[in-house]
Amino acid sequence: MPRFLIILLPAFAAFAQQTVAPIYHVTVTERTVKAINYQYRSGPTPIDFRGTVLLPKAKGQAIVESKQGRTEIDVHFENLTEPARFGREYLTYVLWALTPEGRPINLGEVVANGSDKSHMRVTTELQAFAMIVTAEPYAAVRQPSDVVVLENAVRPDTAGKIEEVNARYELLPRGTYAWKEPDQSQYKPPDTPRVSMHTYEEMLEVYQAQNALGIAESAHAGQYAPNTFNKAQQLLTDAQQLQASKADSARVIETAREAAQTAEDARLIATRKQQEEQITKAQAEAAAAGQAQAQAAAEAQRAKEEMERARAEAAQAQADADRAAREQAEAQASQPAQQAKVIIEGPGATHPQQQSAAQSELRMRLLEKLNGPLPTRDTPRGLVATVPKSAFDGTVLNAVAREQVARIGAIVATTPGLRVEVEGNSAAEAGEPMSWKRAEAVREALVSRGLSPNAVTSRGLGNAR
Repeated sequence: MPRFLIILLPAFAAFAQQTVAPIYHVTVTERTVKAINYQYRSGPTPIDFRGTVLLPKAKGQAIVESKQGRTEIDVHFENLTEPARFGREYLTYVLWALTPEGRPINLGEVVANGSDKSHMRVTTELQAFAMIVTAEPYAAVRQPSDVVVLENAVRPDTAGKIEEVNARYELLPRGTYAWKEPDQSQYKPPDTPRVSMHTYEEMLEVYQAQNALGIAESAHAGQYAPNTFNKAQQLLTDAQQLQASKADSARVIETAREAAQTAEDARLIATRKQQEEQITKAQAEAAAAGQAQAQAAAEAQRAKEEMERARAEAAQAQADADRAAREQAEAQASQPAQQAKVIIEGPGATHPQQQSAAQSELRMRLLEKLNGPLPTRDTPRGLVATVPKSAFDGTVLNAVAREQVARIGAIVATTPGLRVEVEGNSAAEAGEPMSWKRAEAVREALVSRGLSPNAVTSRGLGNAR
């Protein structure tokens, strides 16, 4: 029998279509979360989750196991009431891993069923980390909000080295998503019809994509990242058309999630470009102030020289016996002071932070350019562009897809030192030969526009990933 839920999402439709902007600004107090260094291949480790003051009845249990190259997490949550209780902009929950240094990693969306329960299995490359759950406007966010509803809790039988993570404001910046605790006594869920779990997930993802587009638009993504923002708008339109035509729920959810991820990329690009503009403006203002200061110093020096010359001329009227010596001394004193300047130029004088900013700017520029031919995402592995299975006739790229891939090869070829790895996938159990041939077809298209063959590798993964 299918499960049914009371759908709460229509209440958010009007909000998702508005321009999203911070409503309240709050200070995030310092939080302390216990991180665990899961011993390598030491077997499964149980941990608990406790609800915070925002959702005290929420709880959970997880089994964490460190394996070769990854850490697997199997977690169950209970009493996850709808996130809208914290504000209309909150549509979902997200599970995060926090490193001991406070770096957040989005582990995935937490979707509760009709009984307010959720089960998820995820993996991470981290070895030592803490875990929290937050309410978010959409699942593709890169930084957690301060609406923390669950935190991991160490059990007596938890194995591993325990460390402290201080989740301070600097480590969990807000700035984009603001929140004010609502009056829970006035909160009432809207009276809406029941729908199936598949329909609920489909509508939830579409509303999250609308939310992400609204937030990206408020960050001026249309101005600073037009290609990526337009790609996100097109993906949202595709998802809405699929939803209206009663297409398969999996296709609707896949397209809506890609729209939200692309909108988040557009927001990040826009935010970084605006920060770069502010830095450039501040540097220009500092340079102008330095120039004004130098001009004032030069004028003061000229005034000093004129005064010294006047003194020298007055000294020449002194007695004939010592006039020559006095004039010589005064002439030496009247000469303007010489300044020694050492100017260092070239890459060796560049500050390391400036080098990091340049690399980040290059990465964002490439992401913006690559989003023109194919949807591209910024991931910890690098920039990832996906060629869909509809682009292949068997193992051969069709003409349109081949041109799109070739354009990507031409873009990458303009930046020396970049490397490209092509991974082919196939849903069939014996699909490794086909996935390898498809990967080779993409590799040939990449090198057709001048990209060095030595810079591109390919491999077929079959249905392994």
